[in-house]
Amino acid sequence: MEFKQIEVYVNVVRYKSFSKAADATFFTQPTISTHISNLEKELGTKLLERNGRTVKMTAKGETFYKYALEMINARNSAQEALSKSDSNLNGILEIQTSSIPGVTFVPEYLAAFRNEHKNVQYYVTMSDTQSVIDNILEHRGEIGFVGEKLYSNELEYTKVCSDRIVMIAPASLGISSSITMSEAISYPFIWRETGSATRKSFENAAARLGYDKTAFEIAGLFNDIDSIIRSVEAGLGVAIVSRNVASSLSSDRLQMIEIEGFSDERDFYMIHLKRSSLSSTAAAFAEYVKSITVNE
Repeated sequence: MEFKQIEVYVNVVRYKSFSKAADATFFTQPTISTHISNLEKELGTKLLERNGRTVKMTAKGETFYKYALEMINARNSAQEALSKSDSNLNGILEIQTSSIPGVTFVPEYLAAFRNEHKNVQYYVTMSDTQSVIDNILEHRGEIGFVGEKLYSNELEYTKVCSDRIVMIAPASLGISSSITMSEAISYPFIWRETGSATRKSFENAAARLGYDKTAFEIAGLFNDIDSIIRSVEAGLGVAIVSRNVASSLSSDRLQMIEIEGFSDERDFYMIHLKRSSLSSTAAAFAEYVKSITVNE
C-alpha cells in the first residue's frame, strides 16, 4: 500500500468525484482510477461506489477512510518533526475561499508565499462563506478564508483584515456618490447566493434601518463575483460588494456608491481545523499569513 494511493482515496472521498480529485492532485482521471483500483485489490474489498457522476464510500470504505486520514496526518506530523528547515516546502496546498478574499487579498498571499517556496502548488476553490466552512469541516482543503465568523468549536479563526461594503451601479445611471437606503431600494439588485456573508451583512444592516430583504427588487442571483460585476456593467442592476473589490475595478462603466447610515466594517478570517494536524506546507503558510497580519 502506497501513500499516494491513500492520498488519492482521501481526495476522491473529499470531493465525491474522480475528476475533481484529479484536479486537486494534478493527476489525470485514469491515474486516479488506477490508484483506487490497485488499492481495492490490495485490500481485497470495494471501497467506493459510483452513482452517476458522484462517488460514495461503502461501509468498509468508511472504516478505511478514518485510518487513511490518521496515516496521512501521522506522516505529515513526522515530516514536520524531522524537518530542520521549511526552505524545501513542497506539495499541493488546498485552499477554500469565499469570493471577496478570493479576488482581493488571497492572490497576493499566495504569490508572496510561493516567491519564497517555489515548489508549492495551490489548488484553490472559491465559493460562499458557508460552503468554505462546510468544506474545511469535511477536510476538503486545509486553509480557508471567509467573511464571517460562524461559531464552531472545530475551527480556529484568525482575523486577517477588515473592509466595508458599498454599492456598485452602472455609470450610465448617473447616481450620486452617496444615497440613502430608501433611494437604494428603488434600483433592481443583483444578489449573491444565500450563503454569502456579504449579502447577509447587508441584509442585517438594512433590517436595522427598517428595510426587510423583501423590499428589494431582485434582477438576478449569481454565485460568481465576476458575473455580478459584468452584469452591473451591462446594466442589469446594482450590487453590493466589498469596497476593496469596488476600488480595484477600473471600468469606466461602473461607479461606487456609499449608502448613508450603512458604514459597518466586515472582518475577514483565515480558518483551519483545530484538532487536525496541518501539513508542513499549510502550517508554514498559516504562520506566514499571521505574520503579515501582525505587521500590517
